[in-house]
Amino acid sequence: MHLIQQYLHRIFYADTRALSLMRIWVASVLLLDIAIRASDLEAHYSNMGVLPLHVLHANAWNQYFFSLHALSGMWQFQALLFAVAAVAAVSLLLGYHTRWATFISWLLLLSLQNRNPLISQSGDGLLRMLLFWGMFLPWHRHYSLDARRDLTVEKNLSTSYFGAATVAYLLQVAWVYVFTALLKSGPDWTTDGTALYYALSLDQILMPGGRILYQYPQLMKFLTHATYYGELYLPFILLIPWKNTWFRLLFIFSIIGLHIGISLTLYVGLFYLISISAVIGLLPTPAMDFLDRRLRVGFSRVQQRWSRLGTHLRPPLSVHVNVAWNKPRWAERLHGHYLREGLVLTALALAFWWNLGTLGKPYFTVPQQLHLATLLPRLDQNWSMFAPNVFKDDGWYILEGITNSNLKVDLNQQGKEPDTAKPASVVSLFKNDRWRKYSENYLFSPNAYMRPYYCFYLLRRWNEEHPKEEQINELSVIYMKEFSLPDYKTAPIQREVLCHCKP
Repeated sequence: MHLIQQYLHRIFYADTRALSLMRIWVASVLLLDIAIRASDLEAHYSNMGVLPLHVLHANAWNQYFFSLHALSGMWQFQALLFAVAAVAAVSLLLGYHTRWATFISWLLLLSLQNRNPLISQSGDGLLRMLLFWGMFLPWHRHYSLDARRDLTVEKNLSTSYFGAATVAYLLQVAWVYVFTALLKSGPDWTTDGTALYYALSLDQILMPGGRILYQYPQLMKFLTHATYYGELYLPFILLIPWKNTWFRLLFIFSIIGLHIGISLTLYVGLFYLISISAVIGLLPTPAMDFLDRRLRVGFSRVQQRWSRLGTHLRPPLSVHVNVAWNKPRWAERLHGHYLREGLVLTALALAFWWNLGTLGKPYFTVPQQLHLATLLPRLDQNWSMFAPNVFKDDGWYILEGITNSNLKVDLNQQGKEPDTAKPASVVSLFKNDRWRKYSENYLFSPNAYMRPYYCFYLLRRWNEEHPKEEQINELSVIYMKEFSLPDYKTAPIQREVLCHCKP
């Protein structure tokens, strides 16, 4: 029994300093996400936008979901919730009342994602799960205000932590890549090696680095196979108990390299930052010893400068932990430790089961009786990124309006005359990745209910910002569809009118 426990500890331990670094990174990404979303408060979260509440509940709502953001369709109410979320994220960043900050951040993020699923992408699910597991991880122990409350016990406290939460965290990171590989079952990935070619053929997400790589078909084929087999097999090295430090570092640097490469070639929003934050907490103890020494040297220099100014503040990284703060007396009486471990393991089993269900095998499907327990805390996950094959339908939008002076204007081109020629940079037409994802979902026929609301929103906003003679009296949302073919060829462009509306 002792050998098994030792084996599990060696594989699933986490250095509490690494977890604290992950907390800072996750909180920073969360603040960035809040800022980006806040720029579209009215458009994405109010009844004046593209998804009013009655449309959400009629077409895109799950009976097991809940959302505080769905309590009101006023943008002012949304702004209040965004402000609370920002305060909680800052508190998480600083490590102030970290447990509560993590819980509030997770709750409001879950609520926000449920409010508008039409703009969600895979990174949102990962960020949500990092906050969920973070509620049970000791990521407050270092580089935090909470850790400065008691300056008596740090010297005797081990930085190695093992528990159900570290098991769940490591497995969560690992299965993101394993399941995305299992879902990539099409020939683009498994045999032809053309997945990256087709991905870089999508002008809607093509970045400058992708334009360069697109010129080398053999390199794209190699990178396709390397990505597929790396995602499928690389996570298993985390389960090797010997030379654990080196295997962890190999995994971490490989994943960071993969996502930096993706960010340079494809427009994926915050996904690469979220994915990098997910592996920071896996940094092994020898690596954290090295980093911690460097951080302390750097902050000691800052402390010296502060001292010259007369502030006499402690170095921010001279931190300590009050263990009793995480184990209150009521929890000890109720055996809170065992309850917490059991809760984490139950959540882990449900999340893994749901992932198995995404493989399309009926015997893996989570039964209806467990949907409430799985979907209420949003343990549901789906890592079907570019799966089973890469989407080959590409194109761009023309927002053709007719003004009161009978002129045609393209709202997507700041009122210029509509032009059917492909823009030099299609990706630059999108304000941010949320709008890009929305435009992608806009194309699918099951989402046709979205189209009139987007059309009316664009028409209203344009008319509010322009004088009467430049206002439009009708608007057509046109998609110029371009289907990608092998060998750098495309099918003839098709003009599709997705929606037409009048004031």
